[in-house]
Amino acid sequence: MKHAREDYNRIQDPDGKIPVDEPVFLLRGQDVLAPETLRTWANMLRFRYKDDEMANMVEKHAHDMVAWQKEHGASIPDLPGKEEQE
Repeated sequence: MKHAREDYNRIQDPDGKIPVDEPVFLLRGQDVLAPETLRTWANMLRFRYKDDEMANMVEKHAHDMVAWQKEHGASIPDLPGKEEQE
């Protein structure tokens, strides 16, 4: 799998279900933008494809992210090494 961020390339797919050259995008629970992004994705899935089951699952995950952020804090997305460049 191909991540947008090189430092995420350590994330593995032990069952080999994701092709090596398939782009993937990871949103972390600490990302302040992640819950809203998941909710938007779920709404689009529900509207376009009438898939309530997966949309509900994703919305629950967004809810879990908000709860995690309340306990641990949230931050804007960052790039490793960027703070050293500034």
